[in-house]
Amino acid sequence: MTDQPELPGGERSRETTVVVNLNEYRQSLDPIPVTFHRRELDAILKIYGRMVGEGEWKDYAIDHLKDRAVFSIFKRSGEMPLFRIEKNPRLANKQGAYSVLNTHGMILKRGHELPQVLKVFDKVLKLID
Repeated sequence: MTDQPELPGGERSRETTVVVNLNEYRQSLDPIPVTFHRRELDAILKIYGRMVGEGEWKDYAIDHLKDRAVFSIFKRSGEMPLFRIEKNPRLANKQGAYSVLNTHGMILKRGHELPQVLKVFDKVLKLID
């Protein structure tokens, strides 16, 4: 007596065993997208809220891509983003994972710590004569 079910005609099924390389299997799956963590979003939304209160920004979008996470800031919805805050983990050991880009894609500030990078949005008060 075996554990294999009998097929019509008295034949037994032959199950084939397939060995799969675990590394190849993991690489074949879609990678998990890069996301902002809660503390990162808190820091970004704190600045976003301040700028919305000042009437400078109106809308935002969050994209979680395979290689980076992007927080886009808009003056009006339907336009190109004024700024993009990006998190790219591949650059963490080099220039830093966080960067702020303007509409034209020019990097305004890049670094290893998000609060330091977000200081680019701090307004400097100037004395007017």
